[in-house]
Amino acid sequence: MSGSSNNDHRGFDRSAARSTQPAPVIGITTYLEQAQTGVWDVPASFLPKVYFEAVYAAGGIPVLLPPQPVDQTIARAVLGRIDGLIIAGGKDVDPARYGQEREATTDEPRPDRDEWETELLMAAIDLEVPFLGICRGLQVLNVALGGTLHQHLPNIVGSDRYSLGGGVFADNEVLVAPETHVAELLGAGETLIGKSYHHQAIDELAPGLAVSATSDDGTVQAVEVAGVPFGIGVQWHPEHTPDDLRLFAGLVDAAREYRAAAL
Repeated sequence: MSGSSNNDHRGFDRSAARSTQPAPVIGITTYLEQAQTGVWDVPASFLPKVYFEAVYAAGGIPVLLPPQPVDQTIARAVLGRIDGLIIAGGKDVDPARYGQEREATTDEPRPDRDEWETELLMAAIDLEVPFLGICRGLQVLNVALGGTLHQHLPNIVGSDRYSLGGGVFADNEVLVAPETHVAELLGAGETLIGKSYHHQAIDELAPGLAVSATSDDGTVQAVEVAGVPFGIGVQWHPEHTPDDLRLFAGLVDAAREYRAAAL
C-alpha cells in the first residue's frame, strides 16, 4: 500500500494503542445464522473473528450487537452505552427497501438485520456517534438515506472482479479522493488495494453522502456523511488487511473523542 497520512496506523502496535484512559467501546453488528456446536444446532449470533480483532488491535473494546426487535428508543439506548459503531458485512439488503423487485442473483431478504442496522445508523447520525460501515454496511447506509443499489454488479462492469466466490477475496485498486475524511485517514490521492467480496454496489447516491473513493470502473468504494464528525462507509473489507488498521484506528480515535466530549 502506497502513500501516507497524518494518522498512519499501519503496523499498529497493540501496546501503543493503550493509554491511561479506558479504551472506547465499539459495537459491531452481527447476523443470525444456524450454527452447530456439539449436540446443538440452533440460530446463533455470528461474526467473523477478524472484525473484533481489528477493533482490539486498534485500541478499542469490541462488543457484539445481535439483530433484535428494534425501534428508535432501543437504538438510542444501545448507542448510549457504546462510543462507536461498526456495521459489518453480510447478506444483501432487501431491494424492497429501495423500491425494487428482488432479482434472482440477490440474497433472500434478512429483514431483522436490515431494520436493526438502519435504526442504529439513523440514530448514530442524529447523535453523532462515530461509525464505520463495511461492505454491506456501506450499502445499508446508502439505502437508509434514500439511495439505491446495483443488484448484480457483474451486469454493470462486465466481470466478477469484485466477487470471486468460494470465500476468496479479490484485490482491487481503490482511488481515494482528495479533500475527504477518508483521505485524511488513508492519504489524499492514494491508490490502495481493497479486499473485495461483493456483487452489489451503490447505484444512485443518497442525499447527504459524498463519494470519497472509487475504483477504475467508477464503482463507489467509499462514502462519508456530511456534517458528522465520523461517518464513513467502505465497500471493501479492511478487516482482512491486518497490517493496515488506519480506518479502525480512525474510528477508535473518534470514539475516544466522542466519549470525552460526553463526560
